[in-house]
Amino acid sequence: MHQAYLLTGCRRLAFESVEHAFPQAWEHWPEVARDPDPVGWTRARTHDYALSPWHRLRRVPGRPGPAPADPVLGALLALPPRHRRTAVLCDGLGLTVFEAAAETEASTAAVRGRLRHARTTLAATPEAARGALRARVGQEAAATLAHPRSVRASSERRLRLMTRSVTAVTVVLAVLVGVFVQIGR
Repeated sequence: MHQAYLLTGCRRLAFESVEHAFPQAWEHWPEVARDPDPVGWTRARTHDYALSPWHRLRRVPGRPGPAPADPVLGALLALPPRHRRTAVLCDGLGLTVFEAAAETEASTAAVRGRLRHARTTLAATPEAARGALRARVGQEAAATLAHPRSVRASSERRLRLMTRSVTAVTVVLAVLVGVFVQIGR
């Protein structure tokens, strides 16, 4: 949640991003279980959803209009999405350039360039020392973010609803096919 919030500046979109990633992890569990970094797999899905360009087309309540009061967050949100993600991965989480390149599916040269640009932009902010982003990844007040159990419960509820809907549509289609077969005889 903290990382998605730093990427988007919107608590609701951060919650949606995490809520989107966990059902994908459960649906692809055999792949996730074999992955050497299951947390990275889920984090990549969260970041991809959070930074999706389609979110710009819809109105999301809670999306900030003016720059946030936190100057580091404001400077981070002014960066292009790829640079923002690289900064959160390397400076916020402490991943190496090689790990960030693997997770973002980019070359190490591209990640180095993005990180250099992000650090230059963030260094212009008075409070932005090298560890400022790392402190902000874990600094967000827990009361303002969704509890992990609520994210999981919501994801499971959505998955159950989807399963029931698909089952109902399948039964209706089977009945309709049966009726049309009987009429055709």
